[in-house]
Amino acid sequence: MTRFGEYPPPAGPAGEERQSVVIAFAPALAGTAAQDRIASDIDAMIALGIDRAAIEAAADRALSNGTSVQQELTVGGDIREGDYYRAVAENLSLPYIETIRDNAVADAFALDSQLRQPTMLRVTHSRLPPKTVIAPEVRHLPDLRRSIARHPQLKDSLAIASPATIRRAAWTAGAARRVRETVTNLFETQPRFSARIVFQGNQGFYAGVASSLLVLCLVAVPASRQLFHLILSFLYLAALLLRGLATFQKRRRRPFVAAIPEGSLPVYTVMVALYREADVAAQLVTALKRLHWPASLLDIKLVCEADDRETIEALAAQDLGPQFEIVEVPAMHPRTKPKALTYALAGARGAYLAVYDAEDRPHPEQLREAHARFAAASHRVACLQAPLVIGNGGQSWLSALFALEYAALFRALLPMLARYGMPLPLGGTSNHFRTEVLSAAGGWDPFNVTEDADLGMRLYRLGYRSEVIERQTIEDAPTNPGIWLRQRTRWYKGWLQTWLVMMRDPGALRREMGLRAFGVFHLLIGGMLISSLAHPLVLAFLLQSVVAMLSRPVAGVPLTEQLLFAIDFVNILGSYAIFLLLGTVAMIDREKKRIGWRFAAVPIYWMMVSLAAWRAVLELRSNPFLWHKTPHEPSQPGAPG
Repeated sequence: MTRFGEYPPPAGPAGEERQSVVIAFAPALAGTAAQDRIASDIDAMIALGIDRAAIEAAADRALSNGTSVQQELTVGGDIREGDYYRAVAENLSLPYIETIRDNAVADAFALDSQLRQPTMLRVTHSRLPPKTVIAPEVRHLPDLRRSIARHPQLKDSLAIASPATIRRAAWTAGAARRVRETVTNLFETQPRFSARIVFQGNQGFYAGVASSLLVLCLVAVPASRQLFHLILSFLYLAALLLRGLATFQKRRRRPFVAAIPEGSLPVYTVMVALYREADVAAQLVTALKRLHWPASLLDIKLVCEADDRETIEALAAQDLGPQFEIVEVPAMHPRTKPKALTYALAGARGAYLAVYDAEDRPHPEQLREAHARFAAASHRVACLQAPLVIGNGGQSWLSALFALEYAALFRALLPMLARYGMPLPLGGTSNHFRTEVLSAAGGWDPFNVTEDADLGMRLYRLGYRSEVIERQTIEDAPTNPGIWLRQRTRWYKGWLQTWLVMMRDPGALRREMGLRAFGVFHLLIGGMLISSLAHPLVLAFLLQSVVAMLSRPVAGVPLTEQLLFAIDFVNILGSYAIFLLLGTVAMIDREKKRIGWRFAAVPIYWMMVSLAAWRAVLELRSNPFLWHKTPHEPSQPGAPG
């Protein structure tokens, strides 16, 4: 028997229509609490005068997605959220509020709950009594109507607004507090993870002493130069061997985990930090709309700096559905992507959270794969990294080598590290997190300009693990050397910050990570820094050895010099060879064809990498938190993704 609810149907044709719709749904809805709830929602929807066909379509989607008819109506495009709540206000004979003044809501910590589930706000006025602004669910309307009938004075203190209106007012009212907490929280609650202080404790003292002693020994003790050469060459070689190991690992494509049934999908938050990205606004929104996930269960946050009006207006001009939300981050130092993401984290509604960049074109099935992998994995798996594939690899020699580098990292090195349970230096995009774990870990460090690698290492220290998935994200590489250099300088500066933060207490770090992971961390972060900084020096050593060996008979060359020459030769040649091999073995044939002859520029690329690393060292002292913005343009027609 169909349950109509307690509120009687109105007399006449409208009541007959409501009964016919509910009766039509009765066979499909009988038997479960969820189905009974949907039947009750249908009853209340018709009382609001909503079109029968729209209700039927929304009810079908609600059954499939495990949501409510109200959610499906307002997100699916059948009715605008504002129009729906205006109809609710008229039905209850309450005023409808479309906007809430900036100073009408008092800030409090509890206000953040209205970012995630906006249902109620207390709104004040200088000349009028305060009102409680509510966004009631349709199933609560009968109870609310009875309460108003019993207590008519409630009409003077209640008003209706849409959840979007309440959410906007909550963001505005708590903005100053929230951005302050975003900047200070990690430093104040977990200072050992924060890069706010560049050199902590004795690090600056030890670094100064070590540098001074090194220079003194190299100048005053000629024999120390050969020892320095030997140590540097072996460190370079050790970092090279890790990538060499990944080169010869057998490629094992992980099978896709079976998809989770539609009705059990959770809310998934997607966050994109944008700054001066008006040119790619349309491309981004199109790519996000292609994600295969119910719109009613998507929470897409486009996170912009509040003073970047051009980007905000470009996004607002797109056809954004209710699943999209533009979050404006108040201006406060440091102006970084991790600060923007952590600010928006307070409003994340999803059980899982994905991060993308403005130019990204993620695979439509990526959220599905990530969710299925999370559901099948241990609770210790806190993050999944999707592979990044360069879409403009054939555009220039610079983008071609960038594509090789990304293929090596995301499709060879990271899968190998994940397979052995090692820490992953995450990429800055296409990370999928368990939201609860991400929040408990403190979010992103607003002072670390390579926040992705830092967060990957921090999660490992806290006992969590990161793995990789198969569905890719397409993005474009810089083709301008100046832009590339600024971007790479920021990356190296952040890796330096990460290494310094991690090495504040080496003993504790070794205990937290375990000896093997501790060693891998140094080969990954420290080794990459050393090899990039030392590359010109090792190349100079090699050329010096060649000149010296050519100037005298082979028999007269000491064994030590021969050994150093051999190591330097392996280091330089190995750097170029592994760069090419590791990238090409991970690429498909179409990608390799786009690279073509451009692989010959690898030596130039390595020198540019070294220049970026040295710029990062200098900038770490002069401007440690400067975020070098990488400008983006829409992808060229015909590019993949």
